Amino acid sequence: MFYCDKRLQYPVKVENPDPIFARMLQQAIGGVEGEIRVCMQYFFQAWGSRGPSTKYRDMLLHTATEEMGHVEMLATAVALNLEKAPTSLQEEGAADGVVGAVMGGGSARHTIEGMLHRHLLSTGMAAFPANCEGVPFDMSHIYASGNLAADMYCNVAAEATGRTLAVRLYNAAHDAGMKDMLHFMIARDTMHQEQWLAVIEELGGHEGTLPIPNSFPQSKEHQEFNYNFFATARDGSAPPEGRWTNGPSLDGKGTYSVFQNEPLGEEPVLGPARPDSGAQNEQIG
Repeated sequence: MFYCDKRLQYPVKVENPDPIFARMLQQAIGGVEGEIRVCMQYFFQAWGSRGPSTKYRDMLLHTATEEMGHVEMLATAVALNLEKAPTSLQEEGAADGVVGAVMGGGSARHTIEGMLHRHLLSTGMAAFPANCEGVPFDMSHIYASGNLAADMYCNVAAEATGRTLAVRLYNAAHDAGMKDMLHFMIARDTMHQEQWLAVIEELGGHEGTLPIPNSFPQSKEHQEFNYNFFATARDGSAPPEGRWTNGPSLDGKGTYSVFQNEPLGEEPVLGPARPDSGAQNEQIG
């Protein structure tokens, strides 16, 4: 269950409302890099967490709930940035000192075209669960595999792309209040990257967690190929050398090498089409 506190996790203030920036903030709400994504990802990872210890489940629940607070902050920021937006093409944005300053003297048409029409038509100048193009978040980027290590690596990627987005928004922001909110959220993304990597380290680092799942015996995999980098250049030229082409593997269980990719199987030959398959006569043997 959850408890509600009407106060925001961190102050959200907008001195100079900017409808276009409101649209940009929608990406941080409902984009693939956004807060709905990580919030739901951590919740579902927690709700499906198994094992003798509940500490990882509990940790995920704490962080998922924190991320819900981030969605609330961003939704508030979107609404505040839309407060002075015109509601028709007849309203001149430049006539309003606030919008005029933001738009550089531009017209209401420019303002409306820059924001999402759904902010006006569907939500009454409020945020909604979609990205900056108005595409609803559909939960297809929620990764909760039931494997703790796999989920932690997914979480690092989610926080890394989320922090990248937050930095871009910070650099695009002109309002001091928005920069203040974003510099808090960037800091939290820093911690969460560290947090998930700390779990991986606690599980034994790369040597302890890789390959995932570590419960599958490697004796059952084709060990001739499990640490080969497949070079696929048609002319047979060697690939660029890197950490992945030579030396001990990250899990300490093998040695990297380069394999010049070549066909190991035969050309596939399928049987004739069935008479009832709707194929052409020439396909039916």
